[in-house]
This record gives sequence, structure tokens and C-alpha cells, in this order.
Amino acid sequence: MQPQRRGYAQSQRLDTPLALAALQSAVTSRKPPPGCIHHTDRGCQYASQLYRDALDAAGLLGSMSSVGNPYHAQAESVMKTLKVEEVYLAGYETFADVAGRLPVFIEQVYNSRRLHSALGYRPPEEFETLIAQKAA
Repeated sequence: MQPQRRGYAQSQRLDTPLALAALQSAVTSRKPPPGCIHHTDRGCQYASQLYRDALDAAGLLGSMSSVGNPYHAQAESVMKTLKVEEVYLAGYETFADVAGRLPVFIEQVYNSRRLHSALGYRPPEEFETLIAQKAA
């Protein structure tokens, strides 16, 4: 099994600390190169000065969709898939259920086994490896 490549966090609140935790998770595990573009929707947690400062510190360029522009459709698709293929089926009853099971689904199913049509019917980990090999 490949090492976990996290870029997410969990909380009972949708706020700047949650967004910062996810960003830190991604930066620590993924080590994006300076100048990498980080695209988000227009949520206040991403527009906060703390979040913008964290992007700058990581050498990332912040980018947001303009109002009414659906360029974050891939992220919306991920969330829909998580809900339909895991959350609704698993019958979570507590936040502890979510915290225990959702990372397993993300790492062991969504990223490593689930085929994605936008990636040529490959899982994200396989697609990323293929792209890295082509770039080398």
C-alpha cells in the first residue's frame, strides 16, 4: 500500500481552523512545489487573512472562482461521491463514526481503487503515478 497522501481534515464546524488543518495536512504530506496554484470556492474560511497567510507561507498561489463560476466542480463531485458511496450507506450515528471510517474510504477506496472517468478510468493514485512517470 502506498503512503497516505492526505489533504483533508475533519471537524464539526466549517471554519478557518478546519481549512487550515486541511491545508497543513496537504502541505505536510504532499509537499507541493512553490508556485503551485491552490484553488478554492469563495468560502469565508478561504478568504480569511489567516488562511491567505498560510498559503503565502507554503509558497502557494491562492485562486478563487468568481461569483457564479463553477470551476470547483471537481471538488463538488468528490463531495457528492463521498456522500453517495460512503456516508449515506454507512449509517454514521456519531462524529466518531465519521472520523473513524471516512479516512479509510478516502485512502483505501476513493484514492486507490475507485475508477474515475475524468482520469481515463484510473484511480487517482495510479493516474498521479502515470503523470509523474511521463514528466520524468
